[in-house]
Amino acid sequence: FAVTAPNQVWVGDVTYVWAGNRWSYLAVVIDLFARKPIGWAMSFSPDSQLTGKALKMAYESRGKPSNVLFHSDQGSHYTSGKYRQVLWRYQIKQSLSRRGNCWDNSPMERFFRSLKTEWVPASGYSSLSEAWKSIVGYIIRYYSQIRPHQYNGGLTPNESERQYWETYKDVANFS
Repeated sequence: FAVTAPNQVWVGDVTYVWAGNRWSYLAVVIDLFARKPIGWAMSFSPDSQLTGKALKMAYESRGKPSNVLFHSDQGSHYTSGKYRQVLWRYQIKQSLSRRGNCWDNSPMERFFRSLKTEWVPASGYSSLSEAWKSIVGYIIRYYSQIRPHQYNGGLTPNESERQYWETYKDVANFS
């Protein structure tokens, strides 16, 4: 995807994290422009309700943008009628990876690899609430504000977007 501004292309996926005595599932939506996580949700069920919550958070936190393309794998939580209704309601176009090709959604795979190798304890978490607090801290504080990203030329996602909006505002003032 050739992404030149925020809110053009979002990507999403679901991963699993051990919490308590069972697997929990984390759905995340990332804006491809600066690789910034903009929506997330967690539950014990990897279903359309989970992915819909993450998309809703992304949509609302970004000011309900129009003309967004959302890309994901072909998991049932992204291809269900319920999820497609959410996309339709938000007027977001859908793009799906080729079947069995993880490279089509590599930014999401990279995010989950970073989360699991840099943050999630090898033994998992003692509860869903502990996992949620820790992972939200990773997303908001560490990944978005502190961790430099090679894709962003060494800038954090927040700084990369800040610089874009500062430049955009300056250009708009000269028009």
